[in-house]
Amino acid sequence: MIEQTVEIGARDGATTTFIVHPERHGPHPVVLFFMDAPGIREELRDMARRIATAGYYVMLPNLYYRRGVLELADLPKLPEAEAGARMFELMGSISIAKVMEDGDALLNFADRDPAAGKGPVGTVGYCINGQYAINFAARYPDRVAAAASIYGVQLVTDRPDSPHLAAQKAKAEIYVACAEHDAYAPTKMVQALDASLKSKANAEVELYPGVHHGFAFPQRGAVYNKPAAERHWERLFALWGRTLG
Repeated sequence: MIEQTVEIGARDGATTTFIVHPERHGPHPVVLFFMDAPGIREELRDMARRIATAGYYVMLPNLYYRRGVLELADLPKLPEAEAGARMFELMGSISIAKVMEDGDALLNFADRDPAAGKGPVGTVGYCINGQYAINFAARYPDRVAAAASIYGVQLVTDRPDSPHLAAQKAKAEIYVACAEHDAYAPTKMVQALDASLKSKANAEVELYPGVHHGFAFPQRGAVYNKPAAERHWERLFALWGRTLG
């Protein structure tokens, strides 16, 4: 495997991006991996590596660069409540519009890298960033062939850029995995999203029974559910196999 961490210039600065791909038989299809709320950490890099071993060029960008933050673990320690408030402030520093611009820069970088394929692209996002995976598919309907949201939040809103509306503009196959027990993505939202996507033949909303938000992250303690996590990997690799080649 080949790994590198590069600074990719974007409109608001430079995002530190972890890139990993196989050493041989390239170029490889691009997968944009949007981080979750706790941000860049080795757990996510390991997940990117797992994706890359299946034959993909994976880009994991730091979306908190506007606040000068790379990893939350490097910040001064705070009491739990204050640390949570700091994370929510960082989450508020990004938006669909900003991340779409970051995605433009990532795709532009990949198009100039001989190791990256120039064909269909996949996107995947967890938690707060599931929405970005879907909206980026709408931004590049003729380029993004697969978009996956894993326990994504804010997928149905009253904003004009709501992901449930963006999904209708995308040509990509869309897969949305939801946890049965998720205060951040309640059943009402899941049902509304499912109803919205019923008219889209290449979209699926799958409810994972008995699990909680964060079930796919091995370091999430009791929330981690290995059978559900492995199911989500099976779904992702099948999705990319069908759409990215």
